Amino acid sequence: MPVTTIEPAVVARRDWLLAEIRTRHGIWTAIRAEEALHRSPWPSSGRNTARKDLKALAARGALIAHDNEITKRRTYTERLLNLRSAA
Repeated sequence: MPVTTIEPAVVARRDWLLAEIRTRHGIWTAIRAEEALHRSPWPSSGRNTARKDLKALAARGALIAHDNEITKRRTYTERLLNLRSAA
């Protein structure tokens, strides 16, 4: 099976988007991510790119995907770390 590599620019874009999500919090849709990417160093990124980036960040475990059965839309929220003290 061939090994796939992700271009450094894609990794950087996704890391930038994740930092934006962690800064702004809330519910994220492909439209909201696209709007954020327009303010990024990758302003020509469209909704499909935003959708793929959100999906990749969820696969990485940084986001949680939520499927709405009524609207048939997917939204994402950041995965918060549950740090418990050992005491």
